[in-house]
Parts: sequence; structure tokens; C-alpha cells
Amino acid sequence: MTPDQEALIDRARRSLRAAELLLREGEPGIAASRAYYAMFYAAEAMLLSRNLSFSKHSGVMAAFGREFAKTGVAPSEFHRWLMDAFDARNIGDYDIHRRLTGEQAGEHLRRATVLIGAAVEFLGRQE
Repeated sequence: MTPDQEALIDRARRSLRAAELLLREGEPGIAASRAYYAMFYAAEAMLLSRNLSFSKHSGVMAAFGREFAKTGVAPSEFHRWLMDAFDARNIGDYDIHRRLTGEQAGEHLRRATVLIGAAVEFLGRQE
């Protein structure tokens, strides 16, 4: 793993820990947002293995789908999870009319945990 990939995985893990704390403190919307960022950073780390880097969230999500989900390198549900978490992040961070439940946020945290683990495993095989 390159230093940049290690830094992104570290950031993903820290975001996941923050999400866990926020969920325990009764903040499911903000917790889901942090879970999205955990997945986002893990996806960025994987994309660096292809020398790909993007300045927009949409670029990361599209490239992750193209490079990993559609090719079978990663399970296709990982791409769906990333997009669903992005939607949850938008609700948690910006939507004043809708709220996420603890159960919904907990599912995003579970998915982030799986995706980070898969990213670490993938990156370990790249060495």
C-alpha cells in the first residue's frame, strides 16, 4: 500500500469510528454522513491503485463502478452501497425535512465496515 492509500484507509477508519460515536449519541443522520465518507475514502484508496484520482464525489463513484464493480474486481453491491450512502449523506447533511433512523444509519456503518475491509484486502494483494 502506498503512503497515500494508507492515509486514505486511516481516514476511512477514523470516519467510521466517528460514525459509531455519533450513532451511539443519537445522531443517525450525521453518523450516516460519516459512514459515507468512510466508504468514499476507501474507494479513493482503491482507485489510486489504478492511478485514478478525482476532485468530485460523482467522479469517484462513477470510476469505482467502472473499474471495480463492472469488472467483478469488487462485488457490484459495493458500488450500490456507495451510492446509497451518498444519498443518505445528502439527507443527513442537507435535508431539513427528512431524517434517517438509527437502523438506517447502522446499516450504512455495517456496509462501510465491510467495504473498508475489502479495500484493505484488495490493496494488500496489489503489493
